Amino acid sequence: MRKILFAAMLLVVACTQEKTTDLKLWYDEPAARWVEALPVGNGRLGAMVFGNPAKEQLQLNEETVWAGQPNSNANPAVEAGAIDEIRDLIFDGKYRAAQDMVDQKIFFKVNHGMSYQAVGDLFLEFPGHENFTDYYRDLDISDATAAVRYTVDGVVYEREVISSFADDVVVVRLTASEKGKLTFNASLASPHKKQTIAVEDGDVVLRGITGDQEGLEGKVQFTTRARVLHKGGSISASDAELSVSGADEAYVIVSTGTNFTDYKSLTADADKEALDILNAAAKRNYKSMKKDHVAEYSSYFDRVTLDLGTTPAAAATTDQRVRDFAAGDDPQLVELYFQFGRYLLICSSQPGGQPANLQGIWAEGLNPAWDSKYTTNINVEMNYWPAEIANLSEMHEPFIKMVKEVAQTGAQTAKTMYGTRGWVLHHNTDIWRITGPVDFAASGMWPTGGAWFCRHLWEHYLHTGDQAFLAEVYPIMKGAAEFFVDFMIPEPDHGWMVVAPSNSPENAFMRDPGDVTVCAGTTMDNQMVSELFTNIITASALLGEDAAFADTLAVLKSKMAPMQIGKHAQLQEWMYDWDNPDDHHRHVSHLYGLFPGNQISPWRTPELFAAARNSLNYRGDPATGWSMGWKVCLWARLLDGNRAYKLITDQLSPAGSTGFWGKGGTYPNLFDAHPPFQIDGNFGCAAGVAEMLLQSHDGAVHVLPSVPDRWQDGKVTGLVARGGFVVDIEWKDGKIVMLKVKSQLGGNLRIRTAGELAMKGGAALDEAAGENPNPYFAVPEVAKPLISEAAALEVQQVAATNLYDVPTVAGKEYVFVGK
Repeated sequence: MRKILFAAMLLVVACTQEKTTDLKLWYDEPAARWVEALPVGNGRLGAMVFGNPAKEQLQLNEETVWAGQPNSNANPAVEAGAIDEIRDLIFDGKYRAAQDMVDQKIFFKVNHGMSYQAVGDLFLEFPGHENFTDYYRDLDISDATAAVRYTVDGVVYEREVISSFADDVVVVRLTASEKGKLTFNASLASPHKKQTIAVEDGDVVLRGITGDQEGLEGKVQFTTRARVLHKGGSISASDAELSVSGADEAYVIVSTGTNFTDYKSLTADADKEALDILNAAAKRNYKSMKKDHVAEYSSYFDRVTLDLGTTPAAAATTDQRVRDFAAGDDPQLVELYFQFGRYLLICSSQPGGQPANLQGIWAEGLNPAWDSKYTTNINVEMNYWPAEIANLSEMHEPFIKMVKEVAQTGAQTAKTMYGTRGWVLHHNTDIWRITGPVDFAASGMWPTGGAWFCRHLWEHYLHTGDQAFLAEVYPIMKGAAEFFVDFMIPEPDHGWMVVAPSNSPENAFMRDPGDVTVCAGTTMDNQMVSELFTNIITASALLGEDAAFADTLAVLKSKMAPMQIGKHAQLQEWMYDWDNPDDHHRHVSHLYGLFPGNQISPWRTPELFAAARNSLNYRGDPATGWSMGWKVCLWARLLDGNRAYKLITDQLSPAGSTGFWGKGGTYPNLFDAHPPFQIDGNFGCAAGVAEMLLQSHDGAVHVLPSVPDRWQDGKVTGLVARGGFVVDIEWKDGKIVMLKVKSQLGGNLRIRTAGELAMKGGAALDEAAGENPNPYFAVPEVAKPLISEAAALEVQQVAATNLYDVPTVAGKEYVFVGK
């Protein structure tokens, strides 16, 4: 009996190990809702795999399938003098009247951006598979493969799904434990009004045209082809379906082509693209296809590893782990969630393609939430927060390409609407690269998106040291600055140069009746424009050009408002002390200077650091999913690992609904819930985990800056600091055991740690002194804040740290040990 029990225990352990491989999301029942299905993608093609034994569903997306057609939403009817009238109202304190005038005279009434739309669905129907046992499905993010397994009448059926990086197709492999047991029907369906489905030359072919929106005719043509290859058995076709009977093994290969060429033109041949891709893939065997798929994917994914330990909690299904996380001890779920964020970025943002939108590349139906556009006042930028630090710099390329494109369309908008030089971007864009304001004044009158976009150009340069890249994008940064040089105006109370009209994204300083956001000189605008000017001044010196323009920016920057600390000891969100301590708004825009910016520091600006902490405390923790992801990053920058971990706990809690608003959190498939689903929270939290382990924004490579008490032991490899330093860290009892740094660019390596370090082998390190001579670690000069006389500001001393300087040579590794 003991031998039998021991054998049974071994079997349970073996099954558990299969199901709880560190990098698998797994479940013991099929997906009943879209937010339970599992995402696969290759940057261009996305599929949501439901895993139903009797009727498999793969909901299909292609990154260029959007409503509408090439267009501009720059309002040509803005009257001369309208902006001046609005500014006069703002400066007279008539904010509601100013906001009403923005709605009436600035907004283009007919185009608020187009929707990202689904292609349709692949259905595979298996007669007699309604009664199944031993069900299991997973998504293995170590090799970007989804799998389903179940038993019917003693036969084990298995499915494997990839969206191939190498062959640019979605492939479903079907097998059974007994020969001749695969019988199924394959069909395509689509929600589009303009579509046809038929069998042509042995393929099921879906042709469609995207939808009209706001009077703009849909003109994106798409073609999806599904081909079934089988071993054994037979295949037959009806008008719109393929039927396989008695096969040993089968493969369904799905390709999609569109007529999208670029944001300006639709001249490609959708039919030819779909057929050519499918024919090329069909010549290959699945083993080779998967090998090449995994190799390409792994070349990105395997760069970073994270080990925070594993507990028995990891043996549960992924949805159960989310339900149990807050009250349990499951550090490996944080590892899985971090790596899932990296997985999603690899799968939704590949070089040469479109950037990840509000839902990455996975969207259901024709009218996803907020059109699944690119919301530029936080959300699309958050998508790319992990790109550099999490060693996925190539994934940044589609976003950088979009920056270049909106700089072109935004130049026309700036000229048409505001009569300025340079280029402007408001709070949304789409595949057609619109840059005019959308929705309504309270959210859309925000002309500062160009400054935030340019931060990504600068971050890419700081992490890669690519001087040619900097020279290429410098004119884009300059164009963004030229807009502000022309658009900014002195406000009457202090004479500060301000952006007006604008808002602190989506937050109101006046309520009832109706929110009022439109004003002048918000803290976020000041932080972003000042940062843009600083980076251009630095770039000008590095490139040895444009000294006169740099001088112009320096003078203008000196006339901008300093950050201010209000009567509640908070960092003011607006130019005036309007903040309400009971305001729990999801946006924390005035903390941009803390993260993702680097203007607020415990060592350089201690008063601002304390005020930022107060503001974040006032805002509270629970919020929309993406807001909690941002707060993880912010608390990491505030060097409070336990509070950052608490926000991870809030984010890794079951989402309240799939409808609009409600409780933020995480869906069963680990998608972030605004709600509804928005992918930005996945990326924001992933970046936050990285920031807890490594920071490099404040003049040094800060190792383990915000590790919570829960993570006493751990190991991370492959994170990337500014200056091109690739960092591996191992720690025990909260202290560094080993630190390995590979220098890709050379130069001074300044390390900040809580404990003491020595070179491996025992050699002592030189203590750092003065400014870091490595130019990638330059920190901005920040004006002394204005502090309200009513503010009871308590500035707390941060824990003492050690600073070391190590000269490095490009290509060499340096190993350090804790003392």
